[in-house]
Amino acid sequence: MLEFTHFPLPLNLALFTVAALAVLIAGARLSRYADAISSMTGFGHAAIGMLLLAGVTSLPEIGVTATASLAGNAPLAINNLFGSIAMQVALLAGVDFIIGCRALTAVVPEPTVMLQGILCVLLLAIAASGMVVGDVAVLGVGLWSWGCLFSYVGCVWILSREEGRKPWLAARRGKPDRALMRELEQYQEDGAHEPGLRPVLYKTFAAAAVILFAGFVVARSGEAIAQQTGLGASFVGFVLVAISTSLPEASTALAAARHGHFVMAMSDILGTNLINVGLVFLVDVLSPAGPPLAETDRFATFGALLAIVLTALFLAGLAERRDRSVLRFGYDSIAVLITYFGGLVLLYALR
Repeated sequence: MLEFTHFPLPLNLALFTVAALAVLIAGARLSRYADAISSMTGFGHAAIGMLLLAGVTSLPEIGVTATASLAGNAPLAINNLFGSIAMQVALLAGVDFIIGCRALTAVVPEPTVMLQGILCVLLLAIAASGMVVGDVAVLGVGLWSWGCLFSYVGCVWILSREEGRKPWLAARRGKPDRALMRELEQYQEDGAHEPGLRPVLYKTFAAAAVILFAGFVVARSGEAIAQQTGLGASFVGFVLVAISTSLPEASTALAAARHGHFVMAMSDILGTNLINVGLVFLVDVLSPAGPPLAETDRFATFGALLAIVLTALFLAGLAERRDRSVLRFGYDSIAVLITYFGGLVLLYALR
């Protein structure tokens, strides 16, 4: 396999920049195609965001996780997964900024999104428990890793039964927000202008291929840049590699938000985070050493707890729906950003 660490730092920087631009462009188009598929098939934005967008944008992450695991670097793979979860929740603050005067958690009327967030917290708690308690192999795979896999499958089953549930009534200060409801209905009609389902599917596959290839280049060159700058392996996995593998999610979520598809944007992020916890099983299967959750240290455990807190902050915002913002950020988004960057400072000290 091509080793980006053999390239000089300037070349890796150039590769990272070009591939990142390709991911951003393809992700923006993928968001548009996903909206069209939602309109033409009748699948809701929550289902499309969780299954299509989350599945496609997770491809680079899967590649990096598998590569690190096969190379015997399970800590990098685990920290990349939890770092991506924390980073992607923080990305929702960027979605909030795009909305402007409205808080993101006040314009998401689908209760399925809150359920996704709750399930993310539960799966992260399972993984964190495995790190604290320790793990033992069952049929060659750690018992807690089996728990992550079966819990992820259970989450998909639960969420598949949620499609079609009646959304919350959009409201402002306790009264129905008719303007927002009309705006959301208009957004849902935008995908009807596409020529047909088959051409849209072809375009979707093309965008997914670009994200897969360019996302792989972004992740590998980002990992090489991190190593060439001399940062610790744990911090590299949690922050720099996680940032590079989160670019597809950032692109699709921000593009969805610009078109007013806030449910799709949040479902993309939360759906990807569910996949990330499920990928702990893949790390365990491919790792030549013992169960990876048994090899983690305080860094990885704190990283999982940070991801739980960040997700819980947005869940609190979804439950409260206060719709107050400062400098285009909702109160919950501000709390998420402060917590995330504060967590990075502590993680740097633990590296």
